[in-house]
Amino acid sequence: MKKYIFAFLFFVLTYASALQAASLQQADDFYRQGHFASALGEYEELLRTYPNDPFLYYNIGNCYFKMGTKGLAVANYYRAFRLSPRDADIRHNLQLALQHSGERLVPAGMPVILHKAFFSLTLSELKGLCFVCIWAFCLVTAFWCWKRRAGWAVWTLLACLLVSTGWYVGRFKLETRPLAVVAAPVAELRSGPGTSFPASANVAQGHLVLLQDSRDKWKEVVILSQGIKGWVEDSVLEKI
Repeated sequence: MKKYIFAFLFFVLTYASALQAASLQQADDFYRQGHFASALGEYEELLRTYPNDPFLYYNIGNCYFKMGTKGLAVANYYRAFRLSPRDADIRHNLQLALQHSGERLVPAGMPVILHKAFFSLTLSELKGLCFVCIWAFCLVTAFWCWKRRAGWAVWTLLACLLVSTGWYVGRFKLETRPLAVVAAPVAELRSGPGTSFPASANVAQGHLVLLQDSRDKWKEVVILSQGIKGWVEDSVLEKI
């Protein structure tokens, strides 16, 4: 009986993998042929099954970029970057899409190599590194208390623990910020939550904003590249 169950499970998994590969191939073919809307539909359908695949977000971003929808391209490249920050293609396309919108991936004054080092691990990998450092520090400290040896290793691991913890906390704060991107061609930044308040500026699509407050269908935001604050309609934003 177990043999039949395993055979059935193997068949189901193989069939599912074959379907995924066929769908992905069809999406890639649509993209190469210039049918970006059709490719987008296929990639988004796959994303429902594989919601944490960075390369689906990357491909969706490519489709939006080719279709001229820079805001949604930025949002999807950013999602891909969070899941796979070491991938050179994802970094390059995110940086390109941000530049088209007047934004920057690397903050002004920060060396590119330092930015790459800061994003050389995913948030999950950093969390795992912290746990490894904690256990290693505890074990070595216990050994030192017992044998009074390897004191240098205690201090070394303590330094590693402090660095990894600080690194994780910094990334956690950065990546859990309530970010959104302007997805409409233009967003009117108003002084209050409603059309009765005067518009103080127009914000082009692709600009990153930090969500501050919410009231009905309006969001209070800070435009990160300009540091100005105001209210925009919720419908012009795409949350990241």
